[in-house]
Amino acid sequence: MAQLSETYACVPATERGRGILIAGDARSDSIAYCNGRSVIIRRLDAPLEATIYGEHAYQVTVARFSPNGEWVASADVSGTVRIWGRHGDRALKNEFRVLSGRVDDLQWSPDGLRIVACGDGKGKSFVRAFMWDSGTNVGEFDGHSRRVLSCAFKPTRPFRIVTCGEDFLVNFYEGPPFKFKLSQREHSNFVNCARFSPDGSKFITVSSDKKGILYDGKTGEKIGELSIQDGHKGSIYAVSWSPDSKQVLTVSADKTAKVWDIMEDGCGKLRRTLASPGSGGVDDMLVGCLWQNDHLVTVSLGGTMTIFSASDPDKSPVSFSGHMKSITSLVFLQSGQNVILSSSYDGIITRWIRGIGYAGKLVRKDSTQIKCFAAAEEEIITSGFDNKVWRVPVNGDQCGDSQPVDVGSQPMGLTVAAQTPELAIVSTDSGVVLLQGPKVVSPIKLGYSVTTSAISPDGNEAIVGGQDGKLHIYSVNGDTLTEEAILEKHRGTITAICYSPDASMFASADANREAVVWDRISREVKLKNMLYHTARINCLAWSPDSHLIATGSLDTSVIVYEVDKPASSRITIKGAHLGGVYGLAFIDQNSLVSAGEDACVRVWKLLPQ
Repeated sequence: MAQLSETYACVPATERGRGILIAGDARSDSIAYCNGRSVIIRRLDAPLEATIYGEHAYQVTVARFSPNGEWVASADVSGTVRIWGRHGDRALKNEFRVLSGRVDDLQWSPDGLRIVACGDGKGKSFVRAFMWDSGTNVGEFDGHSRRVLSCAFKPTRPFRIVTCGEDFLVNFYEGPPFKFKLSQREHSNFVNCARFSPDGSKFITVSSDKKGILYDGKTGEKIGELSIQDGHKGSIYAVSWSPDSKQVLTVSADKTAKVWDIMEDGCGKLRRTLASPGSGGVDDMLVGCLWQNDHLVTVSLGGTMTIFSASDPDKSPVSFSGHMKSITSLVFLQSGQNVILSSSYDGIITRWIRGIGYAGKLVRKDSTQIKCFAAAEEEIITSGFDNKVWRVPVNGDQCGDSQPVDVGSQPMGLTVAAQTPELAIVSTDSGVVLLQGPKVVSPIKLGYSVTTSAISPDGNEAIVGGQDGKLHIYSVNGDTLTEEAILEKHRGTITAICYSPDASMFASADANREAVVWDRISREVKLKNMLYHTARINCLAWSPDSHLIATGSLDTSVIVYEVDKPASSRITIKGAHLGGVYGLAFIDQNSLVSAGEDACVRVWKLLPQ
């Protein structure tokens, strides 16, 4: 069996020009955020402890802990809210379709009995409040003409609900059952976020007009503003109150976070400005924030989460990040430093250190998307969708200068000869290209549709897989390939080929969910009947001693086989990655790392059978 030992979680999904909402549970010091169809829950004091809920059918937009911390309500772009148990098997309590379009925000009532949700809808149905156990409506929410971006529940009695959105309005409702009380038009642009203070005495709204306005929590009347003189120079996307209701934290497109003292008269006075760490680019715009216990959490457009200390302003902030998009490949560097590199198709290459987690992103001179990725010690090789292959030296987190090689058509696969890493083979749809260092040795056209390829560790042999399910074995001599054999065992398009580290075997996999292990010398099948996936196999990985072979599939699972035992005596890791597994690598004989569509990286401990 296999045991999950570490999770390097994805970062929140962000969108330029929009704020994002991260939820907090002060008791466990945990936060919740969304990426794709996943809700990620992680502890601020232990970032490697992350749990992921992936039961939504559509992209998730917001998640909130119940007041007692036992339940989570999460919503998606279809307008569906799911209420599920946070612990154990995460049982589904209820599911309701509350809006006809995307849900942008939701809040629990302080007694945990009601939920209010807002977002996009047809007609004037932009807000709905309902009982959490039955879905029964508990109010009418007239007054908005466009998408409602944020809503908030007053945390003390008498209950109130405030909403705000793209019509520049802030609406105030009394209840339950909730009815429209008044509307405020103090803002001149989208009102992005509204939040009540924990003591319920006030609420604040922030807007793309760079203003923050405070209101009386019981009547909804305006009582003050954040100081304009010290204010943000860009849109304010999110706001969060301190636990004692005396301060607020705001974040803005101007790449700063600000802490404000809220005076008795309802006005906000700047206490300090928190600079966003980074290069100052667009990705450093701040789009989300949370004040939880002593933690001031900010989220940038690029997904970097930075944690400041509220009580110790001089303490250096802690930052961690990761992938936002699907991870397409994974490499473990056998350098003794436990470094894992993962790449996503949006061009991000992230370094992870086992036992520590996030260790920075590689700063590349070219920012092109990545389709294929390989690495040798102190060097990475990438290809994108522009027919070019980059071979770049790496020093720490900095990538050196290099000139790309044009291989004539879009690369389908890329592998490096382990013992002679200067030599690499690139497969294209019509053939392969041999690379020696940064130069093309030979482009070779083949008379069939190529899907993937691999080169032996010593660089003397190459295997090319075809759309017809055949494996073509070539000897490599200088700039020529000589066909030695054709192996016909697969019944589907070849999707992956991988030599064992000792070069005595190779494994192949296909779109018809089958994997095969071959003896390299005799070219006979060494392990067959590897037919336990239910969908296409995307990737293969060998253990360092060539004793284990792992397969990762579109069916979200990883299966580990022992080469010397029947395929039936296997280890299956079900649900390893929501959406499919696209990267696999062994760290050592007993540890496996995987990555996939959910933009997460996981380390698994293989336990004796």
